[in-house]
Amino acid sequence: MKGYKLRKLIVLLRQEEGSVESTLVLIPLLVLFLVAVQIIVAINYRNLDLSYAQSSASSSALNSSFSTSDEVVTFEDRSSGQMLDLLVSHQVRTIPNLIPRLPFFHSDRTRQSDVEAIAVIEELP
Repeated sequence: MKGYKLRKLIVLLRQEEGSVESTLVLIPLLVLFLVAVQIIVAINYRNLDLSYAQSSASSSALNSSFSTSDEVVTFEDRSSGQMLDLLVSHQVRTIPNLIPRLPFFHSDRTRQSDVEAIAVIEELP
């Protein structure tokens, strides 16, 4: 009697019922998790890049040291006749790809964070 219960337990443990259903549920959940993490990473990269670009643009505007990718825009105040110079700085960085290349996504392009920062160029007296 005891051997019969043990064999019945072993047979029950060796059955693979439910493994296909489990796989069909886990694969979409894993893809959904990776997509959510990719969005979170992209937002955080953009926020960090924006903060760094704004700090760099402010520092460059104060030191009057510009890079080749920076733009200087000049505005004239018609009422007072004064000129206002703005520094527009661009920064592009590649975001790591966490989602593997799956055939149904068809996305081979790289993901990038592209930010712009603006600072007022102040002239020293």
